[in-house]
Amino acid sequence: MPATAAAQDAALLRRETDIIWLAVASALVFFMQAGFALLESGMSRTKNSVNVLMKNYIDLCIGTLVFWMFGYGVMFGDNPSGWYGTSDFFLSGASELDYSLLMFQTMFAATAVTIASGAMAERTRFSAYLLLSILVTGIIYPVYGSWVWGGGWLAERGFIDFAGSTVVHSIGGWCALAGVIVLGPRLGRFGSGGKPAYIAGHHLPQVALGGFVLWLGWFGFNGGSTTAASLSIGPINLNTHLAAAAGVVGIIILSMILRIPLLLTNTVNGALGGLVAITAGCATMEPGYAIITGLVAGAFVIGGTALLALLRLDDVVGAIPVHGFCGAWGTLAAGLFYDGDLFNGERIVTQLLGIGAGLLWALPLAFILFRVLDGLVGLRVPERFEMQGLDYAEHYEIAYPEFGNVQLHRGKEF
Repeated sequence: MPATAAAQDAALLRRETDIIWLAVASALVFFMQAGFALLESGMSRTKNSVNVLMKNYIDLCIGTLVFWMFGYGVMFGDNPSGWYGTSDFFLSGASELDYSLLMFQTMFAATAVTIASGAMAERTRFSAYLLLSILVTGIIYPVYGSWVWGGGWLAERGFIDFAGSTVVHSIGGWCALAGVIVLGPRLGRFGSGGKPAYIAGHHLPQVALGGFVLWLGWFGFNGGSTTAASLSIGPINLNTHLAAAAGVVGIIILSMILRIPLLLTNTVNGALGGLVAITAGCATMEPGYAIITGLVAGAFVIGGTALLALLRLDDVVGAIPVHGFCGAWGTLAAGLFYDGDLFNGERIVTQLLGIGAGLLWALPLAFILFRVLDGLVGLRVPERFEMQGLDYAEHYEIAYPEFGNVQLHRGKEF
């Protein structure tokens, strides 16, 4: 075989292998939606579990279409200004690799909007949440993503966020923070003196299973961000796993020091916090520093949860500490622990700039959008619906009808 033909065959095989890996990674990240659905519905009360599942299911579908139509172009289209893309809307006529990248990035966009779902559970109007899905996947997430992954101004400064500690997770976390501020706490979450009341989720085994599913999907989330079947996938996924395990150990250590109960919900969130934190630097730090990143993330989960309770902000699943706070920490850690150039001051400043830009972009814009949605359609359900449960009030079905005290198919008296 001529050398030229052999080289062409090798290049074709390489492209095919890359696309196969992207397809597998996309499937793993897609499966994370099941993890979010299990975890968020398990941490919610029985009367709201269908509503949580519906939001996870539908925002994936709506987000997929919106991101194909508009978000992908904003994020990865031609970006001469450094602020947003101006091409590749309604992507068609593209190469097989471009379509594979679209598929992979669509799963990331769906993850960003799902983060807000759990924080805002049990009192958010379903129709308003669907509008949120459109706005996050079409504007908030892709514009910031264009700054980092679309050749924008943060990319030009050398900002490091390999797989999205800030691009995906903190952006989703800041949207969730804006949502819970506008919504206010659930009925009974805080007493008259501001003392928080514990509202238990209905299915802790489901929460644990959701945590395992998310952990599995993260190997596609981080490993797939190579966008190629490369040797670096091994160390990336090792760092991912180490940080998750260290996040749980951080929860255990801090719970012992503070003499607070070692809760399953905190344990699962500790693993997720470690996963979120390592997402930025998983390709650029040694395993020992990945462990440190995860340990500190566990502290952010417990400390962030306590801070929200002190501020009387009601986050049903702990999404803001896990994704917002741990995402910011992990992005900073990617600059602190950069392999071969530790604690470089210039890089740390760039990381802080990117973290701040994400906060100042997503939080105020999401807050304004939530206020507008609240004025147009009403963001929060009426009090009687919240007391009855959103499953029946908004979807006319309940997850466990044999245990329910509401008779279905008798008509709703609102």
